[in-house]
Amino acid sequence: MKSIFSIRSLFTFIVFCICLASCKKEEDWLAKKPNKALVVPVNFTDFQSLLNNEDLFNGNDVSLGFMAVEDYYVTYPVWQARATATERNSYTWEQNIYEGESVIDWNNPYQQTYYCNTILEGLDKMPVESKAAPDWKQLQGSALFFRAYAFFKLAFTFAAPYDKNTAATDAGIPLRLDADPNNLQSRASVQQTYDRIIADLKLAEELLPVTVSIKTKPSKAAARALLARVYLSIEDYDNALLYAESSLLLNNTLLDYNSLNAAAPFPFGLFNAEDIFHTRQVAYGIFNITRAFVDTTLYRSYQTNDLRRILYFSGSGSTIAFKGSYEGSATYYSGPATAELYLTRAECNARKGNTITAMNDLNVLLQKRWKTGSFVSFTAATPADALAIILTERRKELVFRGTRWLDLRRLNKDTRFAVSLTRILNGKTYTLPPNSQLYVLPIPDNEIRLSGIQQNPR
Repeated sequence: MKSIFSIRSLFTFIVFCICLASCKKEEDWLAKKPNKALVVPVNFTDFQSLLNNEDLFNGNDVSLGFMAVEDYYVTYPVWQARATATERNSYTWEQNIYEGESVIDWNNPYQQTYYCNTILEGLDKMPVESKAAPDWKQLQGSALFFRAYAFFKLAFTFAAPYDKNTAATDAGIPLRLDADPNNLQSRASVQQTYDRIIADLKLAEELLPVTVSIKTKPSKAAARALLARVYLSIEDYDNALLYAESSLLLNNTLLDYNSLNAAAPFPFGLFNAEDIFHTRQVAYGIFNITRAFVDTTLYRSYQTNDLRRILYFSGSGSTIAFKGSYEGSATYYSGPATAELYLTRAECNARKGNTITAMNDLNVLLQKRWKTGSFVSFTAATPADALAIILTERRKELVFRGTRWLDLRRLNKDTRFAVSLTRILNGKTYTLPPNSQLYVLPIPDNEIRLSGIQQNPR
């Protein structure tokens, strides 16, 4: 796979090596942290060097949920040949997924929080005069942003979907808020988890700059966009609308798909104009472009003049591959982009009864997706009709971006949009019903053994 990231500084390399050497296994990141005394970053350059580890902070975004959604399928020989139990068992929604394997979707976010907490503690110890510097504000905002993003990824993977009636008692995730390797945490509640995510992001939004030098660094627009995604995931549609609008005030650019080359292997350029904050998903082997094929019903839902049909996909018959990643390669983009914000704003307005406003946003987006001169604006007679249309287009627009898992977890609560997922392998049918406990993935086996935290019911 082509690397998109710059060469790391020597300092970051040394820190990374020390951190790896101090842990016997990757899965020890929560239960056993590196000895912080081995290296102590002390100045702005040191802290920025930690954040420049883009492979850690921007690569390997959680993918276990995406592995379980219905946007793609694999054949029985491909599934049977997968080298890891995690891939095979996630695909068929088994109760025991990992069979003792290390779980990058758990390890990586907690490694991120360790780095962020180290930075935040170091910044807090700096002289008062240093805290007035622009670098101090940007570093603190960035560390808070990355910690919140890490907690959010863990929450929608390993904690129950947010329910305002039970969030205070449902088990969330361990919230590590310091870099002390001996300070182990039990699981916070779901309510406490999301309260922390939102608080960190709101403070980050105040501190972050409007513009950044590269899209792997968080900005004010990125913090607002992530807040919109978080609020949407917990069905707080008023705040999701507020932050989608405020992020679009800073960047509302949409690509005109008519300007792209559909014949290209990967039509979308890296860091394109819609990309607000760049992350990519874990490149599990099952997602290889020669193995994972697009659900045929989903593919047929794109009309002939819808350019997404030829820009997102290639192939024919039952072997349609996805090529439309904003990563510009065969790995999958997962960051917030402007199109997602248009869809979030449209959905929230539809839920508030603002049918015309909602459909206007949808049509502004889709006009950029259809062949020039062929698009006829969508209309809706009622807010309910608008919502159904918008949610259909949301799935089609954001396909393979990792958001489908979040949407299934919230939309399954509404009987109008609840779906039962089905896989068929070698004549055997596997089913994931709406609101199943299997929508909460198990905490890794080794983490339970080392820390003793509560396992999710399966």
